[in-house]
Amino acid sequence: MAPVKLDELQRDLLTPQIDAFLAAAPDAAARAPYTALRAAIAEGEVPDNIADRLGSIIEVLLSSGRIRHAHGPGSELALWALFQQTPRGLDLIASVDGVNAALKQILGQTITFVSAVPRGPGAYALTVRTTELQLIVRFEAAGVRIESVEIGSE
Repeated sequence: MAPVKLDELQRDLLTPQIDAFLAAAPDAAARAPYTALRAAIAEGEVPDNIADRLGSIIEVLLSSGRIRHAHGPGSELALWALFQQTPRGLDLIASVDGVNAALKQILGQTITFVSAVPRGPGAYALTVRTTELQLIVRFEAAGVRIESVEIGSE
């Protein structure tokens, strides 16, 4: 994977957040990965060996709403664009692409049943039944995926 490049806004948004992680770390060993990440952010390029940590921090900032609340929707979009370059962001995009490819298979079919149900905290399933198949799509924090496909569901 290529290094993740940051623009000035992304660096400005992330630096104080990394500083907060550093301040909360109990000892030098716990601070070391954040120190390396902070240095990479200051340089504007995060190498692939610590891009996972960058993605985790951005994910927390986005999912908590902290960045949007403190800095507005433009800042949220800037970090979302950056998150999509991290391994976690790339995995999420791939999961959505996979589900979209599966959903295209039902285009033109008559939908006979649609239902959404909870599968647990933060996890949901959408069932779509057509005259030819039943597709269950699972939505959770880890991404979205096809949970099951049954052919000849009617």
